[in-house]
Amino acid sequence: MRIYYRINIVMYNVYVGYDSGLDDVYNVCVHSILRHSNINVLPIKQSLLRDSGLYNRVVDIQGSTEFTLTRFLVPLMNNYTGWSLFCDCDFLWTVDVNQVFEHCDDRYAVMVVKHDYQPKTVTKMDDKVQHIYPKKNWSSLMLFNNEKCNMLTSDLVNSESPSYLHQFKWLDESQIGSLPNEYNYLVGYDSGKFSALHYTDGGPWFEQYENTEHSELWKKEYELYRKQL
Repeated sequence: MRIYYRINIVMYNVYVGYDSGLDDVYNVCVHSILRHSNINVLPIKQSLLRDSGLYNRVVDIQGSTEFTLTRFLVPLMNNYTGWSLFCDCDFLWTVDVNQVFEHCDDRYAVMVVKHDYQPKTVTKMDDKVQHIYPKKNWSSLMLFNNEKCNMLTSDLVNSESPSYLHQFKWLDESQIGSLPNEYNYLVGYDSGKFSALHYTDGGPWFEQYENTEHSELWKKEYELYRKQL
């Protein structure tokens, strides 16, 4: 007698912020994800969101990246169903990103690494202003329980202030769960185990950060990405 098994494999979506000035940075991040994981990776590209009518804010010249605010459209982009993950493009993944989804907890609307981050400089990346605010860097990696984030409509993301969005004022504190620090390891600030390096101040693609901590890992990934091309 033959016995047949059906294995239900959930394929999650990972959304990575895209900035037209950081094309290689985005591609290296995606390359590091796909080299370790079987998962869907999608760009958060402001131009496409504008074309679709989902995003119509006036361009914020103070924004660090083109996806500073569009990241909060992820639950809508995922039709408010299931779980999805967002990360900045200046991440480098060294493990299977599916590990993060093992931490999904339906008690929460969103799960983040709750850094107590104190910047060392007044600028970051390519001389961008280093804005300091509560919960800074929490929104650089967000595991969304999309159904419970249905308040993040296009209208809300297009109208509310950056501080309202990035400081999670759209949620009660009890709705924000914690992820292990290793999945948003702040290069130059954190120590110990890492699974995803976050070059938050700037990575080796900038001359002034060419020799930053763990720069050799990013450079190695970049060479692998270039060889693939």
